[in-house]
Amino acid sequence: MMLAWVSVGALVLAVALSVLTRVNVGILSLAMAWLVGVYLGGMSVNTVLSGFPVPLLVTLVGVTLLFSMADTNGTLSRLTGRAVRLCRGNAGLLPVMFFGVGVVVSTIGPGGTPASALLAAPAMAVAGRVGIPPLLMAIMTGNGALAGTLSPFAPGGVVANDVMARIGLDGLEWQTYGYNVLAHSIVGIGGFVLFGGLKLLRRREGDAASVEPDVERFERRHWLTLAGIAALIVAVVGFDAHVGLTAVLIAALLTLLGSVDEQQAIRRMPWGVILMVTGVTVLISIMQRTQGMDLFTSGLAGISTSATIVPMMAFGTGLISVYSSTSGVVMPAFLPMVPDLVEHVHLAWSITVGGGLVDLSALSTVGALFLAAAPPGTNTRALFNALLAWGLSMSLVGAALCWILFG
Repeated sequence: MMLAWVSVGALVLAVALSVLTRVNVGILSLAMAWLVGVYLGGMSVNTVLSGFPVPLLVTLVGVTLLFSMADTNGTLSRLTGRAVRLCRGNAGLLPVMFFGVGVVVSTIGPGGTPASALLAAPAMAVAGRVGIPPLLMAIMTGNGALAGTLSPFAPGGVVANDVMARIGLDGLEWQTYGYNVLAHSIVGIGGFVLFGGLKLLRRREGDAASVEPDVERFERRHWLTLAGIAALIVAVVGFDAHVGLTAVLIAALLTLLGSVDEQQAIRRMPWGVILMVTGVTVLISIMQRTQGMDLFTSGLAGISTSATIVPMMAFGTGLISVYSSTSGVVMPAFLPMVPDLVEHVHLAWSITVGGGLVDLSALSTVGALFLAAAPPGTNTRALFNALLAWGLSMSLVGAALCWILFG
């Protein structure tokens, strides 16, 4: 039990120092994972390193490389101009547009994380070029992608519905999906208003040209890059291809076709952010190995009553989901508890909704994708802290929202 507390304290210390100092939280987390795991927990170095998120690394590298290429060869700037024109020059409509696209893409199959991987780079590029706060764009696009993550066709929805069916709550697929869309729409709108969306909606000077960048012609290299991005979307959505490896393949083909400067694109990739996210994940895996998560679950069971179980469950699952997988950890671990705690579907919905609302945290894969896609000139440390604060606050917001929706 002492080691569990030590691992939780190590994570808290790493995050606190990253806020108060200039140290990369990924480097600090790797060092702490080694010290706690090997010298306090008696683990081997290989056991500690087994927590390194290779799939996440491949996804981040592949997607950021492809869209870095699209940025350096001018494709994203041309897309940005046309996106602004589509919204008739109103910068405030762009986050709304990306929210809607996120819902649609996530719903039709890939779920929140692949949808975010597809949309983070173009959304954040548009934000940088048009003057939309990066946090606002991340909140809108990310919540759009997460809103569709419990679709019956998406991996998260498959997990949730399978576990719910096993505990006698089958036939609720579309209701579960609908509540998730509603919850993410509410917090997305809240974030839009809170971080300046209404001001952006009013930012017009008579015609579309007032906020439009110059719209440049597409050349051969741009059409090839667009074809590569389109192929990525089709492969991920239509054929369930791995988003990171598919992006790497397309990036290699674009290089062979002479459409991009590969070395320039590699230099512009957000390596500091990639190290930040993957390093933190190693420390989180140590905390899970030492039963640090059990401290939360046992505490939750100890303080909940029949009257408070819905908001407390939403808060607890949200807090745990800040640093772990909602579909991989939270739903499989908590949904089977429902029949033992209270036989009511509202508790199951509070778990799925409360666990998912925090997934834009900087410690989650979705938050990491938007952090890695931050436009040039962005203070990524401040954005990391803001996304972390947003994710943590959503555990409280989720508790209140689930109490209102499910009582």
